[in-house]
Amino acid sequence: MPDKKIKSLDQLQSLKQQLIADKSQYKARILICMTGCRALGAQAVCDAFRRQLAKSTLADQVEVVEVGCIGICAMAPVILIEPYDYLYGKVKPEDIPEIIATTLTGGKPVERLTVTEDGKSLPKISDIPFYKKQQRLVLANCGRIDPKRIEDSIAAGGYAGAIKALTQMTPQLVIDEVTQSGLRGRGGAGFPTGIKWGFCSKSPGDQKYLICNADEGDPGAFMDRALLEGDPHRVIEGMITAAYATGATKGFIYVRAEYPIAVEHINLAIEQAQILGLLGEDIAGSGFDFDLDVRIGAGAFVCGEETALIASLEGQRGMPRPRPPFPAVAGYKGKPSNINNVETFANVTVIMETGAEEYSDIGTEKSKGTKIFALAGKVKYTGLVEVPMGTTLREIVFEIGGGIPDEGQFKAAQLGGPSGGCIPPKFLDHEIDYDSLQEIGAIMGSGGLIVMDQSTCMVDVARYFLDFTQSESCGKCTPCRVGTAKMLHILQAICDGKSEGIDLDELIKLGENIKLTSLCGLGQTAPNPVLSTIKHFREEYRQHIEENTCQAGVCKGLLGYEILDVCVGCGACKKVCPVDSITGGKKALHTIDKETCIKCGQCFTACKFKAIKR
Repeated sequence: MPDKKIKSLDQLQSLKQQLIADKSQYKARILICMTGCRALGAQAVCDAFRRQLAKSTLADQVEVVEVGCIGICAMAPVILIEPYDYLYGKVKPEDIPEIIATTLTGGKPVERLTVTEDGKSLPKISDIPFYKKQQRLVLANCGRIDPKRIEDSIAAGGYAGAIKALTQMTPQLVIDEVTQSGLRGRGGAGFPTGIKWGFCSKSPGDQKYLICNADEGDPGAFMDRALLEGDPHRVIEGMITAAYATGATKGFIYVRAEYPIAVEHINLAIEQAQILGLLGEDIAGSGFDFDLDVRIGAGAFVCGEETALIASLEGQRGMPRPRPPFPAVAGYKGKPSNINNVETFANVTVIMETGAEEYSDIGTEKSKGTKIFALAGKVKYTGLVEVPMGTTLREIVFEIGGGIPDEGQFKAAQLGGPSGGCIPPKFLDHEIDYDSLQEIGAIMGSGGLIVMDQSTCMVDVARYFLDFTQSESCGKCTPCRVGTAKMLHILQAICDGKSEGIDLDELIKLGENIKLTSLCGLGQTAPNPVLSTIKHFREEYRQHIEENTCQAGVCKGLLGYEILDVCVGCGACKKVCPVDSITGGKKALHTIDKETCIKCGQCFTACKFKAIKR
């Protein structure tokens, strides 16, 4: 790290050129995902590379870099080799000698480790369909830089936009730039960021605060985590710009304790920025003071709501309060406070780099820029995806995600986490942006996108997400505390085959009342999965209630397994039954004891002769 503080934009740019020159000494760089991929053996791969390179003639010519998420999580552990831009997946330590010999020495790809489509090897990352449709602006550095080295961030252009704002623009000009860009908050609500900043800027107060909401609680979502793990300086830079625009001199990053790598990287990034004079007093000689602290939350989902988050920051129980006053007027410690989420601040950095005009050319008329999605579920290539607003669900699932595995059929996509809605196949070609999603009963949310196929029961999906939000309810307001519990009780009865007398229209009415009367966003959106599945999959609810059947074979209360006369007595079902409920001799008709059967479905899956019905 440089031994003196940065005092001007010119000094920063000079350091950037020096760092780029320092990198040029390497013949190649091996970029190894060491965040999400760590759980699948990336550390062993990294250690093997370092050991074997140290013994070779390439020891001083190849740099091994521990980076953040490269994107295509389905291929973990993933490595990317520059300057060839070869992407290898599911790499093991025993693959290292071949990579060194074939790629680092010979310059050719190891085809068996590459992504393959239609029998053709696609070694270059730019040729892989997963990346072709993406526009990685916010994620530009993720998987390309070492997040633990501020030098890597500066070499990639980090902090230039913030210093330019601090030294060449007034706070109002910064707000105007963000407003003109059309950036809307990426935390879910989609409120215009520039307008929000303007409210805080105009609020009188001797002390103002800036808060980064990194309490990412949606099941299946990991966008904010990946940004903090892979490019923490981009987030810090966006916060510096926002602090200057709103007049805040103190900031907090509120991150959940379940993100230890993110906490480690953001704390290190703050320390490095302080050493170089990019945080603290007189940032880069601009005369502006701003500093940051990291606060760790216990993981309450409700603390994603801004007033509950503020209460938690203050050391109180995380519970929302009525608004007004809004945080922009009376937030942390009663002082004007501005809250945005991780992805929003990262987008601010992009805007200061590109300018509002260029940024606003991306996306749709009312939703500008790109959006990051955590693509998960029944899709071939799961991972972190960044696409322009207005991209269709079909493009994300089938072109980027590679479609449904094992020739399965797309049934629905849950967008917006437990507070979102389920999108059926007829909306696959619908553009994804804030307004168009509301038209079909879904919300953008923070960006979780879970793909489901025909093996999914939509009633059970609604029950699962409502169970999550109901258990995460803080209990402060009656509609959410009592209403969601009542809805969950009804859904559980439907799944258990005890749905006699249940009226779906009454369930809809209950959900709509909860949305209208709940205090905060948790209760106001909790009924969404139920309402959207009833709207788009009502026939499935009818089958559960009137016919006591679950076509997907998920709801155990509606299942009853029976062995048919076509049974050949192979014994496959008997072998997999965990409770020994199946009896029958070899080549003889088997039977299931319905009293002891736990309806796990393993026999149904194991039978190759379709001799078991449910």
